[in-house]
Amino acid sequence: MTDLSERFGQALALAFQLHQRQRRKGSRTPYIAHPLGVAGLVLEDGGDEDEAIAALLHDAPEDQGGLETLELIRRQFGERVAQIVDGCTDTYETVKPPWRARKEQYLAHLRTASASVRRVSLADKLHNARSILTDLDSQGEAVWERFNGGKAGSLWYYRSLASVFQELAGMETRPSPMVGLLAETVAQIEALTARPVGF
Repeated sequence: MTDLSERFGQALALAFQLHQRQRRKGSRTPYIAHPLGVAGLVLEDGGDEDEAIAALLHDAPEDQGGLETLELIRRQFGERVAQIVDGCTDTYETVKPPWRARKEQYLAHLRTASASVRRVSLADKLHNARSILTDLDSQGEAVWERFNGGKAGSLWYYRSLASVFQELAGMETRPSPMVGLLAETVAQIEALTARPVGF
């Protein structure tokens, strides 16, 4: 069992401060729901306080200030938290590089990432996939319009994520249950939408 200290409360306050004006893509849901959900999954998976703090702040540099925000996280919460957040970030550039290239690079990065980065990233992707599934069930194909990769690219990416995490789990003595949950969620997403052609 992980005991949480005042550091976690401070990270929660910072996450709220950084994300309070954001909404989830294509919805009215406050963005803070996502880092809260990711942190919950990390803690339920046996993650420690640094991993839970990184979960709260995993999107902060990419969405709110880039490397300057990463440095703020490093000063307030230490090098390990900053390294996990950095490992979960696919770009710091304001004008982001091409979507497909970024995602391919991130998938390759996961294979050499630390166990802590993989845990937080897996929780992030599982939470996102569950949100896609819920919205796809209630809103239909219009969901894909909110994603830079569109339907074909997004399905490719989540299929690839599930495959990479399953591959990595095969090398661990105690793989996270989140690996199977992500694969199941991606399969459910695919069952609700037509398979893409030619991507």
